[in-house]
Amino acid sequence: MQELTWQKSSFSGEEANCVEIASDSNFVYIRESDDPAHIVTTTRTKLNAWLLGAKAGEFDHFTA
Repeated sequence: MQELTWQKSSFSGEEANCVEIASDSNFVYIRESDDPAHIVTTTRTKLNAWLLGAKAGEFDHFTA
């Protein structure tokens, strides 16, 4: 994997509850800043579909 530039969510907490995201020309990578060895890899198309569902409230029950 090439060197990636990771971006933290501005909604991440002060207590290392940070989610980071990076991408290259083929994939999008997501990791937790306190456990950077475990990376979820997906495509832009799949991430966009998931984000549309999240914005529509489909996953709200996971955080309630």
